[in-house]
Amino acid sequence: MTSAARSPNGNNDDAGRLPAHEVIYRRLRALVLFGDLAPGQPVTIQGLTARLNAGMTPVREALRRLIAEGALESQGNRRVSVPQLSAENVSELMLARQWLDPHLAQLATERARPEDLARLTQLDAELDKAIIRGDLRIYLERNYMFHRAIYDLAEAPILADLADGLWLRFGPSLRVVCGRMGTQNLPDNHKVVLEAMRAGDGETAAQAIRDDVVQGMEQVRQSLHHSREPG
Repeated sequence: MTSAARSPNGNNDDAGRLPAHEVIYRRLRALVLFGDLAPGQPVTIQGLTARLNAGMTPVREALRRLIAEGALESQGNRRVSVPQLSAENVSELMLARQWLDPHLAQLATERARPEDLARLTQLDAELDKAIIRGDLRIYLERNYMFHRAIYDLAEAPILADLADGLWLRFGPSLRVVCGRMGTQNLPDNHKVVLEAMRAGDGETAAQAIRDDVVQGMEQVRQSLHHSREPG
C-alpha cells in the first residue's frame, strides 16, 4: 500500500516521522484528488503556502511532483491549475479504468481475508452515511479509499499505482459532477462487489467494479458535455 493511499488527507500517524516535503505533497495531493482545487482555476504558489501553512521549498517540491504526474499544470507567473478534462480525456480514462479496476478486483477477491472484507464493508457503510447526509467530501474520500483498498489487496503494485494515478486526473471533475447531481444520485455498485468477494466470485466482483467505473466516468463525460453546451 502506498503512503498516499494510507492517508488520503496526509494526516496519519506517520506524518510526524516523514520529511516535511512528503507531508506537504500528501496534503496537496488530497486537495487535487478530492476536488478542493477546481479544474481550470489558477492558484498561486504563495496562496498554497498560506493554505498549507508550509514553507515555499516543500510546496515547490510537491508541485513539481504533481505536475510530473499530470495532476497539475504550470500557468506561468508562479501559478498552477488543475487541468480541465476534455471528452477525449474522459474516454481515455474510462478505457484504462475498465481494464485496470476489474482486473485488480478479481485479484483482490482471490486474496481477501475476512478482516479485509470487514474493512471494505466499514468503508462502504461510511460511504452510505455520507450519501444520506449529503456529505460530499466524505463520500469522495470513502469512495476513493474503497477502490484503493481493493487495489492494495490485489498485490499488484505496478498496476495499483497506475490505477491510483488515474484518480488524480478525474477526481477534481468527479467533485464537480457530485456537486451538481447530489450524492443521492451517484452510482454505488459496492455492495455487489462485496457480496461477490465474500463468495470468492472474482468474475462477478470484476463486472460490478466495471459497472461502477463506467457509470461514474460516463457521468463525468455527460457533465462536461452539458457544461460546454452554448447557453
